[in-house]
Amino acid sequence: MSVLTACVAGNSYGIWDSVALPQAFIAKQFEVLAEDFNIRATKTGMLTDTATIETVVAAYQKYDLGPLVVDPVIITKHGNLLLEEQAYQTLRTKLLPLATVLTPNFYEAQKLAQMELKDAKAVKKAARKLQALGAKNIMIKGRHEADQDRVSDYVLLADGQDFWLEHDYYETTHFNGTGDTLSAAIVAQIALGQDIKTAITKAQAYTYRALTQEIAVGHKFGPINHWV
Repeated sequence: MSVLTACVAGNSYGIWDSVALPQAFIAKQFEVLAEDFNIRATKTGMLTDTATIETVVAAYQKYDLGPLVVDPVIITKHGNLLLEEQAYQTLRTKLLPLATVLTPNFYEAQKLAQMELKDAKAVKKAARKLQALGAKNIMIKGRHEADQDRVSDYVLLADGQDFWLEHDYYETTHFNGTGDTLSAAIVAQIALGQDIKTAITKAQAYTYRALTQEIAVGHKFGPINHWV
């Protein structure tokens, strides 16, 4: 099931226009889906503004939508800010405490934890700070830059268990939807009954395969391969 919060006009070159949907319409989507379906797990993606975040938070508090995976779409993988400051603060204080799993990228983790991630020790400290904000399980996605050979994702579970998931850095222009795919795959595994550790591990492996086994779609920044 999907609840739309905004519509965009986009292609492989970029996003050219967007329209935020009315809050009453967003709330109605939640209402009618919750009335009809047994939703076993859910995720958030890009939430346009403060009002939208507050509407989504209210819906999660009102309806039983299963464990929540929050993909905090705040900063791009290249470090560009996507949310205005007020909306960011609302996400940080109201949505994060509802998260069963939080999946920030490297830059989002720095922003949310309010610290630089200079080394592995700092990443671990940041994950603990994010748990202190209320999120139960944390997956901090490693930095993806051309100057590195390996990418290291760090996972801190609610019970204190932690581990690293590592893979080779893969250079490609077909990476659109990588973070969305990862969080959606975690949700799918949770809905299938997997524990959080298994869900994260399987989702990460799937996403990496989808990234490295490319399909040719569009002229510039294409999507990753969900058919893998």
